Amino acid sequence: MTAPTAAGCAAPDQSAPLPASLDLEKETVITGQVLAESGEPVAGAYVRLLDSTGEFTAEVVTSPTGQFRFFAAPGNWTLRALSRHGNGDTAVTANRGINEVSVTVA
Repeated sequence: MTAPTAAGCAAPDQSAPLPASLDLEKETVITGQVLAESGEPVAGAYVRLLDSTGEFTAEVVTSPTGQFRFFAAPGNWTLRALSRHGNGDTAVTANRGINEVSVTVA
């Protein structure tokens, strides 16, 4: 299965509502916001999802309000944000359902 990336024209809208058909008892969603040190949302940041070994899994571009979303498997992940404001990493242990996290860049 190919992971969605921001490279294609069909990158999903990161601020769109979750699909009504999504079964949160079976799905794992990692969602959140990229923030500058000042607390302001960072639009257009690249957010990479890295697995527990640090391997690249997927990448999305944040929405105008700094939002991002990944559909992943439960487990340990690292989110790496790259932006004009700087870069930042955040570790997340994702469980089934919605896992909200923020990534601060500096």
